[in-house]
Amino acid sequence: MSDTQNLIENRPPSVATLFIERVTATPDAEAYRYPVPPSSGEGPDDWSSLTWGQAAERVYGIAAGLISLGVQPEERVALASATRVDWILADLGVMCAGAATTTIYPSTNVEESAFILADSESRVLIAEDAAQLAKARERRAELPHLAHVVVIETADAQAAEGDPDGWVLSLADLEARGADYLTANPAAVKERVGAITAGQLATLIYTSGTTGRPKGVRLLHDSWSYMAKATVATGLITKDDVQYLWLPLAHVFGKVLTSGQIEVGHVTAVDGRVDKIIENLPVVRPTYMAAVPRIFEKVYNGVAAKARAGGGAKYKIFLWAAEVARESAKISQDNFRRTGTASLPLGLGAKHKVADRLVYAKLREAFGGNLRAAVSGSASLAPDIGFFFSGAGIHILEGYGLTESSAASFVNPGEAYRTGTVGKPLPGTEVRIADDGEILLRGPGIMAGYHGLPEKTAEVLEADGWFHTGDIGELSPDGYLRITDRKKDLIKTSGGKYIAPAEVEGQFKAVCPFVSNILVHGADRNFCTALISLDEPSILDWAAEHGLADKSYADVVADPRTVRLIDGYVSRLNEGLQRWQTIKKFRLLPRDLDIEHGELTPSLKLKRPVVEREYKNLIEDMYAGSREA
Repeated sequence: MSDTQNLIENRPPSVATLFIERVTATPDAEAYRYPVPPSSGEGPDDWSSLTWGQAAERVYGIAAGLISLGVQPEERVALASATRVDWILADLGVMCAGAATTTIYPSTNVEESAFILADSESRVLIAEDAAQLAKARERRAELPHLAHVVVIETADAQAAEGDPDGWVLSLADLEARGADYLTANPAAVKERVGAITAGQLATLIYTSGTTGRPKGVRLLHDSWSYMAKATVATGLITKDDVQYLWLPLAHVFGKVLTSGQIEVGHVTAVDGRVDKIIENLPVVRPTYMAAVPRIFEKVYNGVAAKARAGGGAKYKIFLWAAEVARESAKISQDNFRRTGTASLPLGLGAKHKVADRLVYAKLREAFGGNLRAAVSGSASLAPDIGFFFSGAGIHILEGYGLTESSAASFVNPGEAYRTGTVGKPLPGTEVRIADDGEILLRGPGIMAGYHGLPEKTAEVLEADGWFHTGDIGELSPDGYLRITDRKKDLIKTSGGKYIAPAEVEGQFKAVCPFVSNILVHGADRNFCTALISLDEPSILDWAAEHGLADKSYADVVADPRTVRLIDGYVSRLNEGLQRWQTIKKFRLLPRDLDIEHGELTPSLKLKRPVVEREYKNLIEDMYAGSREA
């Protein structure tokens, strides 16, 4: 048996066990960094740290506090909070109590929050602040199982008239209660952890449904223990790393990043405020971080906009450097695949050195200067954007997985990564491609099923463990996977041609530096159209340079000059497409798509049915007068 197989096959039953092992091994090593806003309310944040020993004191306090409230093994404790260090400590506390965490995005509305709390039969809700507490209060009559709400922000844990006695308490109160409980029962938490079996429920994550109610995905303790061991077995993270973690921890992608960290013991800096990413990177100076493609797209568009604002000469230099980066990345990756060396031809190498000095070095410094690799997941990254960053020395390793597979099923392998693919399966995960091109997965990361929905479970999970992902893909002879589209999102035109809209959309994002979101439409139509929303800062900067200063976003996108600008990029896109893929007409949306209007999931994926329904009039207008076959 290889060391990797041994590492994975002899894994402990839970991450709670791994956490105790980590604390025992390195109690004084730094575990987490987190921002502390200045007391004056102005200026940059200070950053504080917790060692593994200090983190354990809080985790065990939370776990014992939950036990003292009567929480039993596998009972659900809901967690509604933005990404912060308290989220991680609370989740570990739930696991160390032998219970199961139900994750809720803080942006989830009152109705859906109540549904998740009721469907999961959560006994306790750990709420970030007064806003999350208010959602539970509003629907308390519908939540007979909800015995307590624990509020992270102490000042927001104010009991309101009509609350049952003890229904609301602060996280500090819970930890103090836990400390008292441990004084009387010092072995309580370790006994709970010791009793956890691999097959017990650890996490219940509700998928973002594009239609109907979300489904609760049941992930077992064994899934996270496997993820911890398998991600480390890839060699992508080490004990010396510094991770910058900002992704929503309610999402499975964010959650899996905490498991590998516990196994290897590196430092994680935690701050979920997206508007602070640019400010935090030079402070944290991470060696690796994970993100969704939209973040890399925004960085690319921002760099392009800054170059354009610097004048014609600077913009030309940027465009030249971007092409050098893409060409260099393609050649170096191809050479590495063939020879094991990422070498460049002499002339291209000389150009790359100049471009590095003028453009790439500044870009790397903006990421903190220490970034060894970035992992991209949740949606596909446009290859041209991936090649740009690769050539600039920012190595984006695309990965692939779903909530139902504990997030990480595939990831690109270090130096041997290939842009445009999601890499190879994690050790211990099996993959096969069905006759219709659908990707099937099997392994310890696969869910136990949908909560309370055996019929829905049977639709995707075969008796022998194979899970139907709903994604279409291709495997290379040496095991690299390329995702071509969602099975249900493939477009079949009225002429019988199949089109993968995500592929066309990704190409447009690489061509047009002003795009924020694009939806390609064409199912049962005789040509393809697109709904396009623009990146507000970038297009407003352009507008100011073209006689549209002080105009609103809606006014700018309605202006004929803007439409002509985007039409030029659509034409450039069409030059590289098959005739039946080309975008014949498009409409610019009066505002960007967002989570608040239900058009994007919290992980920034497009909800196609929602957008097509909301902008049905624009779609029909593009086809008005055309002869549908």
